[in-house]
Amino acid sequence: MTATLSLSLSAADWLAFFLHYLSLSLLAVGGAIPTAPDMHRFLVENNHWLTDAQFNASIAIAQAAPGPNVLFIALLGWNVGLNAGGALTGLLGVFLSMAGILIPSTLLTYNAAQWGQRNRGLRAVRAFKQGMAPIVVALIMSTSWILASASASSLTQWPLWLLSLVTTIICWRMRLHILWLLGAGAALGWFGWV
Repeated sequence: MTATLSLSLSAADWLAFFLHYLSLSLLAVGGAIPTAPDMHRFLVENNHWLTDAQFNASIAIAQAAPGPNVLFIALLGWNVGLNAGGALTGLLGVFLSMAGILIPSTLLTYNAAQWGQRNRGLRAVRAFKQGMAPIVVALIMSTSWILASASASSLTQWPLWLLSLVTTIICWRMRLHILWLLGAGAALGWFGWV
């Protein structure tokens, strides 16, 4: 993927890594991708366990691959582990990151879904569902900002910014299926226009 760092992580570091993902799990409303800005802060900016390039490549590869978008967390854990010593620690990173992000949210979702289904007529349940929508949108927008500012920070990338703006407006104002827009973006990239 990209050049690796040489790290020496202690058991306390691995515990902090796991606990950070445990705490992020409860913030992962609308999927795991809205937690990417805090993962970037923790892994790249504060602890220097990953480079910006490794972080962005992990997200890009996982998003391009078929399957759930939570795969980027496994890649982040894998890269931290590789930087800390190799394939065995890479597997440890995958396990700790995935267990940390999945266990709390899975338990909470299961219990909350059962409770919400039993109480779906309550005003508080309906208000909670409506109130969560703008929070999810804001978290996804912050992820977009982090990824865009790291890779296209200059005005020389204006075609990408324009394509992003046009795609956003089309998704917002029209009922066009997202696969058509992905196909159009792929065609523009194929011809070298973006």
